[in-house]
This record gives sequence, C-alpha cells and structure tokens, in this order.
Amino acid sequence: MPYCKIMIHAIWSTKNRTHLIGKELKPMLLQYIKENSFKKNIHIDVLNCVADHIHLLISLGADQTIAKTIGLIKGESSNWVNKQNFSSSKFEWQDEYIALSVSVSMVEKVRSYIGRQEEHYKKKTFTEEYDEFIKSSGLLLG
Repeated sequence: MPYCKIMIHAIWSTKNRTHLIGKELKPMLLQYIKENSFKKNIHIDVLNCVADHIHLLISLGADQTIAKTIGLIKGESSNWVNKQNFSSSKFEWQDEYIALSVSVSMVEKVRSYIGRQEEHYKKKTFTEEYDEFIKSSGLLLG
C-alpha cells in the first residue's frame, strides 16, 4: 500500500464570478461538498467560500489526480445546487481553477488563510487575489 501526502490548495470561481453563493446556500453547499467528497474518498482538510468563489485544501490519494478530483467536486456540487433549486439562476463553476501544492510546513498557514475568507474580501477582490496567486506561483503564461 502506498503512503503519500499530497496537499493541494484549490481555488475556483462561480461562472463569470457571479455572486451566487448567498448566506443561506453557503453552509449547505460546504456541507454537501464535504459529505459527497467523503463518499468519493476525496479528503478535504478544510474549505470555505464567499459569494463568488471557493478555496479547498485537499489531500490527494495515491490514485487521485487533480483534474479528476476537482472535476468531481465542481460537477457534482453545481448539479446538486441546481437540482435543489437553491439559486434563482443556473449555478455553474468556471472551467478554470488554480491548484497549488502545499508543503507540510505550510498546511497550518493555508488552513488559517482559507478559514478567514470573509476578512480577505473586505480588503481585496477575488480578481485581485486570483491574479496575485497566478503571479506569485509562476503560473503566468507567455
């Protein structure tokens, strides 16, 4: 049996960064994602969201890929929101995402960052934060 610890900080937005995650939907959406991920053997260490995006700290298993794991979470959660009619418009996640590896020494810092999402968005927009993650992680294309 392989032993591995691959921590990923994943971030993605609602389609067009529309504010679809209201105060009533947020706890239900986070709970659904946790429960559904557990059933799929996806270990979510911590997650949090605000009106237009979500952050997750995921521990990948030896047979899991980033693309498949995030695809499952995004697809099944948006499908669930739409089936429950929790949103007045169609709920969709954007296609793109950021997935960054997290060293064991930085896990607590990332957990804390994810837990304080509401505080961060009093100071900067998601677009500003997203662009900072892209630049600071060396993900700029071209």
